[in-house]
Amino acid sequence: MTPPRRPGGKLVRPYVVTDGRSHPTRNTLDLVTLLIAADDLPLTGLSPEKRALMELCRPGALSVAEVAGHLALPVSVTKVLIADLMDSGHVVTRAPIPSARPSETRILQEVLDGLRARL
Repeated sequence: MTPPRRPGGKLVRPYVVTDGRSHPTRNTLDLVTLLIAADDLPLTGLSPEKRALMELCRPGALSVAEVAGHLALPVSVTKVLIADLMDSGHVVTRAPIPSARPSETRILQEVLDGLRARL
């Protein structure tokens, strides 16, 4: 991955992207948290990185890890940007769908017995 660059090819340091902050305003973001961009808010006044993040999320939901990968930014920097966009209402988050728990064998056996009794 290449580090983020601004027009003219100059390297942008992560602390510049986050305005010198190293921690997001919210500590609720996980790597698999889904991000959904608001369609009705203008992108004017946003930094180039925040605008790029919004453009990535507008077609559909992406995870924090996917956005960090697309932007070629560290996850910690991406979380700071996402928290800022959440604070301004540009992005809403959704917890990922939890994986299904394996059912108890007893319940599965009862379902199987019930189906056999009907056939």
